[in-house]
Amino acid sequence: MNILFFLTPKSDVAYIFENETLRQTLEKMEHRKFSCIPLLSLDGKYRGTISEGDLLWGMKTLNVPDIKAAEGISIMAIPRRATYKAVHADSNMEDLLDKAINQNYVPVTDDQGYFIGIITRKEIIKYCYKELKKYESSNKPETE
Repeated sequence: MNILFFLTPKSDVAYIFENETLRQTLEKMEHRKFSCIPLLSLDGKYRGTISEGDLLWGMKTLNVPDIKAAEGISIMAIPRRATYKAVHADSNMEDLLDKAINQNYVPVTDDQGYFIGIITRKEIIKYCYKELKKYESSNKPETE
């Protein structure tokens, strides 16, 4: 199965660039109500994911007193605890499932590492549920 059927394209995904500030990231995540967001290099390559927890612990570690102070802090100064691994566009469903077990979404990159979108865990679960229902209906015992 081609995993690109499940792709939410980059044009429909909120993300941040490595030159953005802590405040910009906080505001984008608050506006979209996201718990984590992809982080891209300036040329569009996937660099990782930053989560609410990363922001919280980073603010504590850097002793950020208020939102105004967050304007002067690069998002790259915030350490990331979890590594959201990306899959290539030509990956198979097993690769996707392996990543989705521990991630809210799976970033997808092309052959050069450019971010092309995400596949959410929700879409993967919906697919698996549909396949399970198909399997169950095709393996029902015949009743007389």
